[in-house]
Amino acid sequence: MPIDLLVFGPHPDDIEIGLGGSIARHTAEGRSAGLCDLTAGELGSNGTVEGRRREAETAAGVLGAAWRENLGWPDGGIEPTPAILRSAVECVRRHQPRVVAIPFWQDRHPDHVAASGVLTRALFLSGLRKADAAHSPWRPEWTCYYFINDGVAPSFVVDVSAHYEKKRQALACYASQFVPSGADAVPTRLSAPTFRQLIESRDAQFGALAGVQWAEGIVVREPVVRDSLMKARV
Repeated sequence: MPIDLLVFGPHPDDIEIGLGGSIARHTAEGRSAGLCDLTAGELGSNGTVEGRRREAETAAGVLGAAWRENLGWPDGGIEPTPAILRSAVECVRRHQPRVVAIPFWQDRHPDHVAASGVLTRALFLSGLRKADAAHSPWRPEWTCYYFINDGVAPSFVVDVSAHYEKKRQALACYASQFVPSGADAVPTRLSAPTFRQLIESRDAQFGALAGVQWAEGIVVREPVVRDSLMKARV
């Protein structure tokens, strides 16, 4: 079945960090959303592949996603190989999304940068009739880039104030990453209390700039068309 929104994330929890509120808003408004993790996060210092997959499925339910899948790309080894490109192209063609959201192309994490480049290329190939991939060609209406870590000024923001608690609940599903426990748990950037503060301060800043409580930033490569010079009512 064609869906309204397809969101790709390099590792389980990246989607929620960058776009959890927007996904919750879209599904609450009756739009369909599918989530696709590229890797299982197998190089993560905490948690297991099986545990992180369960956390991801639970978080998808919190956000109201129609489904969640994992392409099984190698964590720490995302490259534009024919097999990797084909799997992304076939995912897009199979689900026929109106809009695709992928990580912004500038980021502190090499996997996030690599994923952005590979997915941008795959989205172009998806619309080519002679591309080496299954299913009929499909080109989404547009591609949106979301922030996982700090980024530049967004092209626009999405007001997620009414849905921010859902984002918090979805992030809380990833206990293995944010509050790891057990003898083998180690401190990481994600487990530091300041990391959640970093996420919320970014979303609060975007919100304050737009005159709302919470917002998530989006970058697009083409101009955003408006009907007039009048500011839209919020």
